[in-house]
Amino acid sequence: MSSSGNVTHLSQPCIYGDFVSPHAERKSGFMKWLNKLLKGGSSRGSVSGGNPPQFIGDESMVLRAPVRSLDNRTRSDKEKEELDRAIALSLAEGLRKPNGYGWQPGNDNNDLAKSHQDDFHPSYPPYVPMGYRVCGGCNRDIGYSNYLGCMGTFFHPECFCCRACSYPITEHEFSLSGKDAYHKSCFKELTHPKCEVCFQFIPTNGAGLIEYRCHPFWSQKYCPAHEHDNTARCCSCERLECVNVRYISLGDGRSLCLECMESAIMDTGDCQPLYHSIRDYYEGMNMRLDQQIPMLLVERHALNDAIVGEKNGFHHLPETRGVCLSEEQTVPSILKRPRVGGHRLVGMRTHHQKLTRRCEVTAILALYGLPRLLTGAILAHELMHGWLRLKGYRNLNPEVEEGICQVLSYMWLESEIMPGLKNMPSSSSSSSSTSKKGGKSRNENKLGEFFMHQIAHDASPAYGGGFRAANAAVNTYGLRRTLDHIRLTGNFPL
Repeated sequence: MSSSGNVTHLSQPCIYGDFVSPHAERKSGFMKWLNKLLKGGSSRGSVSGGNPPQFIGDESMVLRAPVRSLDNRTRSDKEKEELDRAIALSLAEGLRKPNGYGWQPGNDNNDLAKSHQDDFHPSYPPYVPMGYRVCGGCNRDIGYSNYLGCMGTFFHPECFCCRACSYPITEHEFSLSGKDAYHKSCFKELTHPKCEVCFQFIPTNGAGLIEYRCHPFWSQKYCPAHEHDNTARCCSCERLECVNVRYISLGDGRSLCLECMESAIMDTGDCQPLYHSIRDYYEGMNMRLDQQIPMLLVERHALNDAIVGEKNGFHHLPETRGVCLSEEQTVPSILKRPRVGGHRLVGMRTHHQKLTRRCEVTAILALYGLPRLLTGAILAHELMHGWLRLKGYRNLNPEVEEGICQVLSYMWLESEIMPGLKNMPSSSSSSSSTSKKGGKSRNENKLGEFFMHQIAHDASPAYGGGFRAANAAVNTYGLRRTLDHIRLTGNFPL
């Protein structure tokens, strides 16, 4: 968008001219003078050769009446000279009037009719040298055609065109950006931001400024009102629902966009291969989990109930997507994958499962209906909680524990999106289960980049600040030395 300092909105900026259409006042004076000239010979000497220069409009074109003696010319030469001088003087007189030599579309017929009422003599073309005006659009001589003057040059009316649509500008107002002219409507269409939710021009606020919201990753621009008008937002990628796209309702107050729905994991059975692949990833990092920790996908309300019953741990607010349980609880897990009916999920079945504490970790719970990479990032985070508890890391402050868990989640996403980076092991089983068509889609990779962006830019002190401190320590000292330092001191190495 062009900056506001380079854009000029002009109101009636053009000087319109017409070398053909006569004006009643100019022609009437000229015809009277011409009649007097043709009727008698005494009037031919009434125009003095010492008259001052005559200026045509604003263009500094000088037409000086020629000075000649009267004793060595024929009668026909003298009459021709007087006629030329009369035409020039009449034209100069018309252009010196307050309204100038103006041309407006549609008024030629009225002017012509009025001139015929004054006299019945035919009109004469004005005396203007050929090639004096050159069209700024086609670079051809304007000659005796209609013209308009604008931006310090002249144009044929059909050559003064909008830079955006290439059609002639005939309105009295237009927009100017640098040296380019636009229809006002075309300029607004070109530069005024449109809402990507309702597809309308984003309105101005009370101060007359264009105010909009923009997602920091997806760059989705939208009206501020959509944050409060119940517009659906994807629970995974955070993009707002557009008017021409319907999101899928998960039935627990969450909505899922179609791109996230492509790789969504809907029940515990479907999630088992992903869960085992993440456990294999931990083993590849020499962080083997000695206990088989149960994993369940649950609905939103079931996860919230489990969090209330869990006395340990620190939870991400306002939305928690996973939890590592250490208390005995009964949790309704999703048993049957629901199917899409219209824009809702139907046919879901749940199974109440009693979780018995056999070690420091009872189970890992995660929300159902999230994309594969987001589900995997949640499981990698919660598995790190389980690993820390099983290995005797106790009484860690939230910034340290949540920070190092976020680092493992980030590293797993990194290995999935960019295999081989930093020599991190990528699970072959997870890669083979990603897509039956072979490899992750471009949309899924973009989602993975977004989830990494969320982790890196989290604003919370524990999850965001903790991750940045833990990631700096791991990049400096390595994961193993960082974990050893946490075991000894409870803090990250400096």
